[in-house]
Amino acid sequence: MMNIGAVTGVTSDYVIDFAKKNDLLGSESFQSVLDTAMEQIDETNLLQNRAESEEIRFALGKAENTHDLMVAETKASVALQYTVEVRDKIIEAYNHIMQMQV
Repeated sequence: MMNIGAVTGVTSDYVIDFAKKNDLLGSESFQSVLDTAMEQIDETNLLQNRAESEEIRFALGKAENTHDLMVAETKASVALQYTVEVRDKIIEAYNHIMQMQV
């Protein structure tokens, strides 16, 4: 059997100091992560609006190039899929945290 007696001396201050010394905490604050997420949502919204605009232009006969329409729709689709996946991972992490015993 393994002796775990040495582990009892580990305190949260020790762990925090170790993390700081080894740059494990990262420099990003929650606010910067949140700002980045909001920027990504804004970009997804912009791409969705561009795709819709291209659809309207094509339907009205103002655009004859189907390539531009497909590129705009593909970009919007990929951005939306990415946003949904990030949202799902955030919800999964939140649920995991909520199930932790304190």
